[in-house]
Amino acid sequence: MKNKLEEIRKSHGIRQEDLAAALEVSRQTIGSLENGRYNPSILLAFKIARYFQLSIEDIFIYEEDVNHEQ
Repeated sequence: MKNKLEEIRKSHGIRQEDLAAALEVSRQTIGSLENGRYNPSILLAFKIARYFQLSIEDIFIYEEDVNHEQ
């Protein structure tokens, strides 16, 4: 799953440390999310969306398996 978290965070002028504190997670969690190494729990995805007053879909992009038969 891809996301626009880093782009959105930077456009709001928010540091990783400050976002992490607001969401009650570690700065490393924010970094891992932004680098695509970690997919958030549904609860964390909702917290992030609520923090930025966006929908989850505005931040996180679900990509279906490209080998999925149609």
